Amino acid sequence: MNLHEYQSKLRFAEYGIPTPKGQVAHSPQQAYEIAKELGVPVVVKAQVLTGGRGKAGGVKLARTPEEAQQRADDILGMDIRSHKVLKVLVDPASNIQSEIYLGVTNDRAARKPLIMASAQGGMDIEEVNRTTPEKIIREHVDPFLGLRDYQIRNLAYGIELPRELWKQFGKIASGLYRCYVESDATLAEINPLIIDGSGNLLAVDGKISIDDNALYRHPDLAELRDTSAEPPAETQARAAGLSYIKLDGEIGCMVNGAGLAMTTMDMTKLYGGSPANFLDIGGGAKAETVAAALRIILADPNVKAVLFNIFGGITRCDEVAMGILAALKDIKVDLPMIVRLVGTNETEGRRLLDEAQVPHMITAATLAEAAQKAVTAAQGA
Repeated sequence: MNLHEYQSKLRFAEYGIPTPKGQVAHSPQQAYEIAKELGVPVVVKAQVLTGGRGKAGGVKLARTPEEAQQRADDILGMDIRSHKVLKVLVDPASNIQSEIYLGVTNDRAARKPLIMASAQGGMDIEEVNRTTPEKIIREHVDPFLGLRDYQIRNLAYGIELPRELWKQFGKIASGLYRCYVESDATLAEINPLIIDGSGNLLAVDGKISIDDNALYRHPDLAELRDTSAEPPAETQARAAGLSYIKLDGEIGCMVNGAGLAMTTMDMTKLYGGSPANFLDIGGGAKAETVAAALRIILADPNVKAVLFNIFGGITRCDEVAMGILAALKDIKVDLPMIVRLVGTNETEGRRLLDEAQVPHMITAATLAEAAQKAVTAAQGA
């Protein structure tokens, strides 16, 4: 789950990281009032969960409250990389002397958090890493020891930060690392961390990405999720307790178990097809869960065939069959459906489907057979 810039900076402030005291506006009039309250000049910034805002015209300087109102009017409603701007952040403008990148992420290969700093702040850090990787200073953090003072000094020295700012930098780096750990984040970054006109460090932009699997420990953070920025199907899937990711293919897949789901997707590719989604209904899925999953799959206009691959261990095949039939009562389906049911109550599950005599439904005994039939059906649709 990604947080907006304003949400990230509010979270940073909880850990002692200095940030501008901006406010969010949902209308041009609100932007005018905020600019009048904060004092000008201000920066009006689109709040969307994607990069490239500046290049798209989503970040503008305003020297008067009236200009802030006009800037907000220009930005609100913009489409930035398929994300519609519904709100803007109005921040006091900063006198930027230089820009620094500071971020913490997880290095899966090293199995440790990685804190990085670069004097090339304000730029796309991936581009810096590609073209001039030596300009990124890296320190792996032992999760049992935490971020050590000598590592912070290594970062400060490596980016040639003026000595008089090392103490401030140390507090910010420590706060960012604590924010990363205590938020169960996969990324916490400040870009840029600026040196302002008064010679102080200030986090003028930020981003936090939180591990979805840890959100149960952070109900306060879970409430910050912006569902308007994600596909409706993913919102519906999460509400139904499903693991769903939309893809670009034409074969809708419903599987129980993440490993089996990945295998099913690979098999469709092996036979020349392409999966339209990753969807894991999980173990012990009931009929209503299966019905919700099928509705989500069928709502995708790209889907030309549906492939069910259910291994009945905890999940019962008859429950899956009842879920399919329940969904078909509400939704008219004229797409081919290929069903493979194996395991607990598979005979009963097949019997329920056979007796229902559902048009366009095809059964398969093996995954290979099911994948082949799904690809053939999709290509012929």
